[in-house]
Amino acid sequence: MANNSTLLVPQAKAAINQLKYEVAQELGIPLQSNGYNGNLLTRDAGSIGGTITKRLVQIAEQQLNGFKR
Repeated sequence: MANNSTLLVPQAKAAINQLKYEVAQELGIPLQSNGYNGNLLTRDAGSIGGTITKRLVQIAEQQLNGFKR
């Protein structure tokens, strides 16, 4: 995740960052703990981002299913 990205809820930054590392570990993609991942393949970065997006959509769908009028 780029450092210059804009989050609608700034407090979510830590949770998104945690999710990034969890997804990378599950996919077997090593991320540097110092934050520099310039040597990461585009394909790998896309896999991480795509998986994060899928998870966030799943979470939103679950929350919406629980919200009924």
